[in-house]
Amino acid sequence: VMIVVENLPFALVDVFAEQPLAGNGLAVFSLERELPAALMLRIAQEMRQYETIFLRPGAGARCFAARIFTTEEELAFAGHPVIGAAAWLHASVFAECAAVDLCLELAAREVPVTCRQADGRWTATMNQGTVHFQPSLAAEVRCEIAAALTLELADLHPELPLQVVSTGLPYLIVPLRRGLERARIGTTDFGAVLARLGAAFVYVLDVEAREGRSWDNAGRVEDIATGSAVGPAAAYLVAQGYASPGVTLPFAQGRFVGRPSHLRACVEAGIDDAWRVAVSGEVCLVGDGQLRVPRAWCEGAAGC
Repeated sequence: VMIVVENLPFALVDVFAEQPLAGNGLAVFSLERELPAALMLRIAQEMRQYETIFLRPGAGARCFAARIFTTEEELAFAGHPVIGAAAWLHASVFAECAAVDLCLELAAREVPVTCRQADGRWTATMNQGTVHFQPSLAAEVRCEIAAALTLELADLHPELPLQVVSTGLPYLIVPLRRGLERARIGTTDFGAVLARLGAAFVYVLDVEAREGRSWDNAGRVEDIATGSAVGPAAAYLVAQGYASPGVTLPFAQGRFVGRPSHLRACVEAGIDDAWRVAVSGEVCLVGDGQLRVPRAWCEGAAGC
């Protein structure tokens, strides 16, 4: 029996990258209709990028429905897929515009993104939203977290607390004065430790260098560039008096996995005194193609 296939176009982009083959890789799929979630997860596993984003036409001419998958699960929000998708949309759909304002409709929220193009380079800026701070963690937690990250207590910044900060995903910010190169998740129950503290993931930050590291909670995969963490990290630095509001802060990540990444974040106070964060980065378009899958799977048939 002949299997009828459907061609699903995709692009590969490098996000938070000043040159191709750096930064955080992303697969972008442009769809005419929504696919079953199980199929999108299988496609993300096939692409083997850190994340894969699926786009469909949204409610307006410059609005796009979006779903984001890792190789393990769907995410309600993530930074580098939003930045990368906006740049790809600018290059492929709005190429005649020097700048374009877009809206990506995620399951939990709408994310405004502005993308600018100059000399064949794309820079996207995402309104990451309002910052939410949890109370600083008690001093006795410092020893537990340092040990879980294979660090010494003296590696932690002596003047700064551990704190959970969120603009959509709650990150435990762990400020260091040294030892970033030695940090890793060294316990099998780290996800449970974070959950107890109200965090989903950890972001270890060398305060002076403004360089960060983050991992999946099993510690198997190190993230190359964590856009969803840089906004909370910038807000944390402003709240602690180590940076000023309204100033764009550069962050580095990815050095330890051979994919240097450059992220920027700016914290602004709104009219209601709530802090809002914008995260930006450059995007390189590096490839495109088509994935061929059985049409029946796209229509929801079992088998995917």
